[in-house]
Amino acid sequence: MTLLVVGSLAFDSVETPFGKRDKVLGGSANFFSVSASLLTKVNLVGVVGEDFPEEQLTYLKSRNVDVAGVDRVAGKTFHWSGKYNFDLNEAHTLDTQLNVFADFKPVLPAGFRKPDHLFLANIDPELQYAVLDQVERPKLVALDTMNYWISGKREALLKVLKRVDLLFVNDAEARQLSGEHNVVKAGAAIRKMGPRTVIIKRGEYGALMLEQGHAFYAPAYPLEDVFDPTGAGDTFAGGVMGSLDRWGGFNPATARQAMVVGGVMASFVVEDFSFDRIRKISLDDVQARYGELRRFTDFKDLPTQE
Repeated sequence: MTLLVVGSLAFDSVETPFGKRDKVLGGSANFFSVSASLLTKVNLVGVVGEDFPEEQLTYLKSRNVDVAGVDRVAGKTFHWSGKYNFDLNEAHTLDTQLNVFADFKPVLPAGFRKPDHLFLANIDPELQYAVLDQVERPKLVALDTMNYWISGKREALLKVLKRVDLLFVNDAEARQLSGEHNVVKAGAAIRKMGPRTVIIKRGEYGALMLEQGHAFYAPAYPLEDVFDPTGAGDTFAGGVMGSLDRWGGFNPATARQAMVVGGVMASFVVEDFSFDRIRKISLDDVQARYGELRRFTDFKDLPTQE
């Protein structure tokens, strides 16, 4: 099986109530790849500037990520600055410097054009559509987006959604895209736009998957310490897509397992800044926490009334 991701590699400057870091590694495709590569081989497409550390690309290679689709061009790497208050579910953007990402036009290497699974990370929907024109139809196409594209490039987003199987959005984005306040109704409205499945990310409250005749709620793993939620959504998506690519195609059973794996991966990344925590884990750690979460949520049917 093969998994392709197209998105950003970046530097993040992050401040939370528990610390501050300047110009640490980030970016949607970066977080996704670090997560998914613990489960399967990942092909990565993105762009970096002259200032991006070569050792990070070497690290990705060591995790079974093919970086042949990462272009290094003159200029500075995409840089995002943000702050979190004690409500760690909401990031407050302080500054966004697109730099070389402003001119990013993804061109897939020949060997990347037949993926089994494709994840279009949070980038301009026009670029997401252009990627779809470069691949043979994958078994599953998944897409992430954000409020900026929903409001600023709605028509382009609606166009690409018609070619997508699975959409990842958070609850605020689901409401904005659908016009529905209730997230279940929002999911149903979004499914009419094209995706047969919608996964609504709800931060520390877990994630909800909605499709025709099937719904599943995956609670978040309970943590005592959360330092930095940056990249948690992309890490979650990496766990979901990596799990599907490793253990089978998309069906109700594998989708439920993948949702829990995604939540487990996200639970590791938020325990420290950038990739500092998730770099240290193994598949054994993921399986152990998966088992714990399963035990936390296990319950029996009520006794039959007589």
